[in-house]
Amino acid sequence: MVAVIFFASCKSDEKKDGSSKLKVVTTTTMLTDLVERIGGDSIQVQGLMGSGVDPHLYKASEGDVSKLFNADIVFYMGLHLEGKLVEVFEKMEKGNANTVAVGEVLPKDELIGSEYFASNYDPHVWFNIGFWKQIATHTMEELQKADPSNASFFEENTQKYIAELEALELQLKETIETLPKEQRILVTAHDAFNYFGAAFGFEVVGLQGLSTATEAGVQDVQELAKFIISREVKAIFVESSVPKRTIEALQASVKSKGHEVTIGGTLYSDALGNKGTVEGTYIGMFQYNVETIVNALR
Repeated sequence: MVAVIFFASCKSDEKKDGSSKLKVVTTTTMLTDLVERIGGDSIQVQGLMGSGVDPHLYKASEGDVSKLFNADIVFYMGLHLEGKLVEVFEKMEKGNANTVAVGEVLPKDELIGSEYFASNYDPHVWFNIGFWKQIATHTMEELQKADPSNASFFEENTQKYIAELEALELQLKETIETLPKEQRILVTAHDAFNYFGAAFGFEVVGLQGLSTATEAGVQDVQELAKFIISREVKAIFVESSVPKRTIEALQASVKSKGHEVTIGGTLYSDALGNKGTVEGTYIGMFQYNVETIVNALR
């Protein structure tokens, strides 16, 4: 890996001028979608992670390292979400590469604390639409710095996108209002939805911790099964980027105690759906998740 980083950093001086378009690399699918919305056809975007990929466990390949070092600008979530890429980003920053950790722009006193991450904060900030609007604005500003000639284009796209996010937030609140407050209990594979719960009034319980690098034990399953029974939770949810075996074990535990709980569907947490689908966009993912949750719990 050190050799690849050295080779890529040596080559990086040769590029950045062959194409008129800004070369942008992103890590997660959420960031790829965001940057594509703001940059449009004036930039060239390469996303490292695809649908169903867990950013907590993602390791850079040799090809990824070359993409990162040959980019004009790199956007990553930060807050230690991409934990196994931290060393690469640190080396890039020492080499004066243009890297942007978008999560770091958010006010720390508004973030949810977490002992699972080196940043000490829950990094799943995209489930707070207000945070996502701040990240969109910050992303626009960084693109404007990197490509001043398209500054007005980036601003126009960002304003349109933020207006769509505001409309999305109102729509989701209307959908959630159809679900009685006592039924707003969200049980998922891991604690990715705490910001969602805080923003939309759900009690959120994850079987695993905030990071999928931790495994749920037998005692965790038993305790959560008791919780589901006592609160009469109708449905629990798997996640597209997390193996479903733990949620199936939880369902079996509830059943062994003489009760039933359904698997209400698959939610998108750490990654969007397939490219080209509705769920492959941030807005479509959020709409799908909320409709799935409300329909299953109701």
